Amino acid sequence: MAERSQQAQRVFEALESRIAEMGIELIDVAFVKEGSSRFLRIFIDKEGGVGLDDCTDVSHLADPIIDDELKIKDHDYLEVSSPGLERPLKTARDFERYQGEWIEVKLYKALEERKIFEGILMPSSAETVVIKTDNGEVLSFKTADAARIKRMIRFE
Repeated sequence: MAERSQQAQRVFEALESRIAEMGIELIDVAFVKEGSSRFLRIFIDKEGGVGLDDCTDVSHLADPIIDDELKIKDHDYLEVSSPGLERPLKTARDFERYQGEWIEVKLYKALEERKIFEGILMPSSAETVVIKTDNGEVLSFKTADAARIKRMIRFE
């Protein structure tokens, strides 16, 4: 799976423990260019979900740290948001938290002529993700071979 840029990693490391003190988990940091605009996106989550007040509080905390401590000013906009219901899963903590939920694994290279697999997330680690498909088959993938692993909303 894609790693953070060096600059995004600096922001992540500077904010992670401070945001955790607020009872919120820092999920990811990304610098993204859309058209002529550059965004610094901070994704947060917490038990029960993230609200507008959480995003505002994290934005007020993060802005001076990014500007004054880290001296990072090459973005036009700072956005703080929830990663969404179908967010990518990246860490062992993610795999533990969402065990038993429906996920999609998209591989870089096809396996048995397929790149996309869906199933229930079984006990997994940061190195290996395990799913159980609808037909009961248990499949294991190296996370390094996965372009994306994400939660899915499944309507039955």
